[in-house]
Formats: sequence, C-alpha cells, structure tokens
Amino acid sequence: MRMHLSAAAGGFLLLAGVGAAAAQDVVIEPQQETIVREYVKKQPLASVQLPGVELNVGSTLPDTVELHEVPNIKYRYVVVDNQTVLVDPGTRRIVKVIQ
Repeated sequence: MRMHLSAAAGGFLLLAGVGAAAAQDVVIEPQQETIVREYVKKQPLASVQLPGVELNVGSTLPDTVELHEVPNIKYRYVVVDNQTVLVDPGTRRIVKVIQ
C-alpha cells in the first residue's frame, strides 16, 4: 500500500512540475519585445485596474479585459496597473509582463 501511495504522489508531483514548466515555456524574443515596446509607445492605452488579479506569468485575465493586437506578433497586449502585459489570446494567460 505504501508503495502505491508513493508512486501516486511521485506521479502527481511530476505532472505538477510539467504544468508549471509549460506555463513558463513561452519565450519572447528580444526583437519581439522591442517591437511591442515601440508599438505601445505609439499606441498608448489607458491603464486598467484589476483588483484581485496578480500580474504573474500564467495568471489568467478575465473576459472583460479588452486585448489589443500588435502587428506581426501572435500575442495581444493590455496595460494593467501601468504595466504592459502580453497575453495569449487563446487562453487569456499572461505570457510576459514588460517592466
């Protein structure tokens, strides 16, 4: 019985680690980040406030938040608490917080 519990716990921890790694696997090339920074300067948005939403990679933004397109970039952006946030439009998960 103890062996089965240890194997199950190990499997769970392995899956949890894979899920955490997958959320952080998004790589924004420096060139892409430069494109986003320049675009945001030219197309400024009003900052929105999202009480209760943490601005961390992997956090999900509510459907009420309007995401804005950056030409030639697959991610969308929004300005939250005066920080530019790149978001995967399919999952609405934050992939990068640009400081």
